[in-house]
Amino acid sequence: MQLIILSGLSGAGKSIALHTLEDVGFYCIDNLPFFLLQDLLSRLTHQPDTALRKTAVGIDARGTPEALHRLPELIQTAQAHGIDCRLLFLDAQLDTLIRRYSETRRRHPLTQGDRSLREAILLEQELLEPVRAHADLRIDTSQTNVHELRDRVRGWILGDASPRLSILLKSFGFKHGVPPDVDFVFDVRCLPNPHWQPELRPRTGLDPEVAQFLESNPEVIRMRDEILGFFERWMPQLEGDGRSYLTIAIGCTGGQHRSVYMIERLRERFTALGHRVIVRHRELA
Repeated sequence: MQLIILSGLSGAGKSIALHTLEDVGFYCIDNLPFFLLQDLLSRLTHQPDTALRKTAVGIDARGTPEALHRLPELIQTAQAHGIDCRLLFLDAQLDTLIRRYSETRRRHPLTQGDRSLREAILLEQELLEPVRAHADLRIDTSQTNVHELRDRVRGWILGDASPRLSILLKSFGFKHGVPPDVDFVFDVRCLPNPHWQPELRPRTGLDPEVAQFLESNPEVIRMRDEILGFFERWMPQLEGDGRSYLTIAIGCTGGQHRSVYMIERLRERFTALGHRVIVRHRELA
């Protein structure tokens, strides 16, 4: 019997996380009042139901926030009765939450009377601190997009056999701007450009003809090997630093040939090393 309790700040991505849990087979209940959580735990403990074998519930600061202090005690009780009960908390920085609410123009659930958005967020942080402090996993979504959050939640629930880094690889074109949410950026505009070969111009770095053209130049091979060597050298330190997600972006002028080719070579190498790899070719999309 599994019970995932999902909590966190409004605007931090709880709906996305709950939908991800639903996708992997959990029966999901959002915004469950605390007193009903007690009833649910009693049901799971004394009257097991196969339909509720894998259940996830969303808990927030609305309703009876003072009862949230009792959540750790309830989790311990559930675990004592053999329920695999875990707490997932989604966090985000104050400025990020304010920006998200400004962009969506939605009302914060704790905005009442003359309480501003900033004050509502700070109040929610205070109310949820007892929950946050006892979380089995806390995810800060300030720099996390939808795909990364889904992948992080899915990996935690499904129990990856290896704690290796999950790596997101992005190709992009500098003329369209540098992606903001990356850990490392590499510029390959100094390499030969297939764009100037008429027969290669309509193709992409996914095509073997483009790869053959690029690999005929020793500088391409050298840059590829040095980028790979950098990460093979420092990956153990990055993993040891407690990271679970790493985003690497490689850019060329238009994001069609050189950066795509290089990202695909990184994909091959990191996959061979046992990492979980996600690839996004921004300009090809």
